[in-house]
Amino acid sequence: MPGAPAQPDMTTQPRPVYVIGAGPGGLAVAAALRARGVRAVVIEKSDGVATSWRGHYDRLHLHTTRRLSGLPGLRIPRRFGRWVSRDDVVRYLEKYAEYHELEIITGVEVTRIDRATEEGGAPGWTLHATGGRELAAAAVVVATGFNHTPALPDWPGRDTYTGRLLHASDYRRAAPFAGLDVLVVGAGNTGAEIAVDLTEGGAGGRAAQAVRLSVRTAPHIVRRSTAGWPAQRTGILVRRLPVRLVDRLGALVAKASVPDLSAHGLPRPATGLYSRVREGAIPVQDVGLIDAVRARTVVPVPAVESFDGAAVVLADGSRITPDAVIAATGYRRALEGLVGHLGVLDGRGRPLARGGRSPVSAPGLYFTGFTNPISGMLRELALDAEKIAKALPRHLASGH
Repeated sequence: MPGAPAQPDMTTQPRPVYVIGAGPGGLAVAAALRARGVRAVVIEKSDGVATSWRGHYDRLHLHTTRRLSGLPGLRIPRRFGRWVSRDDVVRYLEKYAEYHELEIITGVEVTRIDRATEEGGAPGWTLHATGGRELAAAAVVVATGFNHTPALPDWPGRDTYTGRLLHASDYRRAAPFAGLDVLVVGAGNTGAEIAVDLTEGGAGGRAAQAVRLSVRTAPHIVRRSTAGWPAQRTGILVRRLPVRLVDRLGALVAKASVPDLSAHGLPRPATGLYSRVREGAIPVQDVGLIDAVRARTVVPVPAVESFDGAAVVLADGSRITPDAVIAATGYRRALEGLVGHLGVLDGRGRPLARGGRSPVSAPGLYFTGFTNPISGMLRELALDAEKIAKALPRHLASGH
């Protein structure tokens, strides 16, 4: 294939490095390792690459720029535009796997990873997979994804709610909700964009003719781009600055670029923007939320406390009866069954190390894609891939 990397010599590597997950993180690591002559085999439980991206809602576009979202060894085509659509992200990842001639096994799920020692004392790993398979690995990269398992709060009365309740992972487009009273729960980027999509697609309550957005903690809202300057570049620049300084700068920028929506039920957050980021809360990039809230086609309401038959009980004690509730309540990493017994996760189920660093107790085990940085997920996956590809051969050469 013209322009493709030269085929590396992998004949001296009887045990491959296994990469778990054929999303952007796993593909990027496999390509970066292959470029350094390390045989990397990607294991994917579904029937193809980019499964999580295929399942996102139709209107989704990257909130990061095309230029800063490419993976190692292949740029995203310019024809995909500045803000790449979901379908074009999938096309890019399919092409990426083909271009780099990646070795991918689909339809196999790895359920547990254990330490193993090969004959002769060489350390390694055993992967337990569906069908009773046991795979011997020289090293393992876990790239199962930030958005792995939908998280639905255990609200009291949830199981007997008589309206329609679905997680945002099951939402695709507004058409099935046209004319219906819809409550979106969760004011992160997904909830905000789904709420806007619904109101633009004709959803709205019987009385208010609006989509309601349940907000537990008011989010920071930033413009995706200001005078051509993307918010992502600001996120990259401020990552190494003191938190308090970034909080102050963020407050000044917000006052200058984002209107005060307090009168519409969405006050400015009391906690600084970067302080919230350090706690795991990413700012909402505006793709129509500000205008929709000001026009009252999206109406913020208090957090959901419980369900009672056809009613949803909110934190202020009020009761509403939407036809449908869409829970944009996030995801779990769901790593406990896979590696929880190895002592490599923190109290919140997140890997203790990432990128080119293995956990101290588990050399040769690497993780990528389990943070949600303001500098851009795909950009960080690309950087992690290069770090892993640099560190992992050294680990293999050391023999421990």
